Formats: sequence, C-alpha cells, structure tokens
Amino acid sequence: MDKSTLKYIGKRLLISVVTLLVIILVLFAMLKMMPGSPFNPEKLSPDMIAQLQAKYGLDKPVLEQFVTYLKGMLTGDFGISLSIAKNIPVMDLVGPRIGISFGIGIAAALFGALIGVVLGVTAALKRNTIWDSLSTIIAVIGVSIPSFVFALLLLLVFGLKIKIFPILFNINDPIRSSILPTIALSVGAIANVARFTRSEMIEVMKSDYILLAEAKGLDRGTLIRKHALRNTLVPVITVLAPIIINLMTGSMVIEQICSIPGLGSLLVRGIQANDYYVVMAVAFLYSLLYVVMMLVVDVLYGIIDPRIRVGKGD
Repeated sequence: MDKSTLKYIGKRLLISVVTLLVIILVLFAMLKMMPGSPFNPEKLSPDMIAQLQAKYGLDKPVLEQFVTYLKGMLTGDFGISLSIAKNIPVMDLVGPRIGISFGIGIAAALFGALIGVVLGVTAALKRNTIWDSLSTIIAVIGVSIPSFVFALLLLLVFGLKIKIFPILFNINDPIRSSILPTIALSVGAIANVARFTRSEMIEVMKSDYILLAEAKGLDRGTLIRKHALRNTLVPVITVLAPIIINLMTGSMVIEQICSIPGLGSLLVRGIQANDYYVVMAVAFLYSLLYVVMMLVVDVLYGIIDPRIRVGKGD
C-alpha cells in the first residue's frame, strides 16, 4: 500500500475508535435512565435492594460506574448478569449465541447479495424483457412483505406440510435448522440489491467509456466483467453494508419465531428484565459490528476508487 492509502486507513480507524467510545457512553447513560430495576421490588425489601446495589456497585456515581465498566470492557469483562442468570458472566451468556446469530446473518447476506446482483445485472442487460419484469416483481415482493411473513410461509410449507426442515431450531442440527431462517432473512436483501444493481448497471452501460469500448470492438463478455460490473459494484458496496448489518442485528423476530437461541432473543430478555450489563454487551456488539462494517466499506471504497480517499483526506 502507498502512503496515502495507509494515511486514509489510519484516519478511518481513529474515527471508528472515537465513535465506539461515544456509543458506549450513550448506551450506558440510556440504560441508567431506564425505568425499573434488575432487582424485583415485589419480592425484596428496600433495604435488601440497597444491599444488592451496593454489592454490584450500582449505588456509586454514574460517572464512576462508567469508568469502572469501561476498564472492564477493555480487558474483556462485560460484567455479570443481574437478573436473567444471576452472577453468571455476561460473556458466558453472549458467547455461545454470537456464532448462531452472526452465522445466520452472514449466510443470509451472502445469499441475498449474490442472488440480488445476478438478478440486477440480468435485468439490466435484458432490459424490457420478461427477465427484467420477473426481476422487478421479485424486488417488489421482497420489499413489500416483511421477512417474518416469509419465515412463517416457509415453516408452514417446508416444515409442516412437506417436512423437509425442522420447524424449531435444533442445536444438534444447526445447518438444516438455519436454512429456512436464512432464506427468509435474505429475501429483503435480494430485492434491495437487485433494484439498486439494475439501476446502476443501466447507468454504467450508457456511459461514454462503455460506448467507446463497444465501438472499438471490445468483446461484450470482457466489457461487462472487467469494466461495467466493476463500476457497478462500487456503489453497491455502500448499499450492502447496512443491509448486512440489518440482517445480522435485525433478526430478533425471526429468532423468536424459529426459537433460535441468538443474540436477538437475549437482548429482548435483557430489556424485559432490566439486566443492564446483558443489554449493554449485546448493544455494544451490534454497534461494534456496524462500525467495523462501515470501516471496511470506507477502506474498500478508498482502495477501489482512489479519488474518494483523495477527496476525504488528502
């Protein structure tokens, strides 16, 4: 890498670190302002609740609590569960669920991106044909119908009627159990990527340099693969980043429907029980994922198109 690229990546890293620190502060402040308590006031007396708060350091000033929690996070200590699984380290609850949630999210993102790009490119190259109409119909359906509706339909057909896949998530058979949730989650991604890819591909194919290359007799297959497709995918990367994040963090309803023991269901339980450290850990992981994904997109953008890093930093 040249010096300008390294400088650009360094700036992006610094901005990402600062962003994460701000996110941690905001999350911590919001949780402290939430009504209720992780300790059940109906079963415990005020003196007992005060003793528990003193035991877990919840009676200290908020700023002191934040500094203590931040120091723990830097060493991998996200605190202990206060109500869901009392005195169990939060990472013992979160750790086994990360692979399940992120695995399904990544699989849905990759499947949705691949099918979406193929549909979008096909629709653009075969504009105003039946393939273009079919791609448009799929995109409209995918955008209009929520993913949990697709999940229910898939479970009804392939889980109850045909009985090919399990209805509920089976930890002993994670691959087969993840197929239907993955397909349901990917439908929206397929629709959005296909629509965006189609419009970008049409614009690229009408650009002057593509017309010039065609006039010079460049093979159409080479023209599409090496020139049109690459320039189409540059802006598509930006669209893919939030789609991937939404798939990996927005599957709470799917997890509830399919009984998937993932991060989404844990976050819901943590919020209901006012389990501060559980909510904090899951929310931080989601935020970390978002920041990392946007950092990767920024870096890829700067590498693919040097004009971007020049415009942003140099």
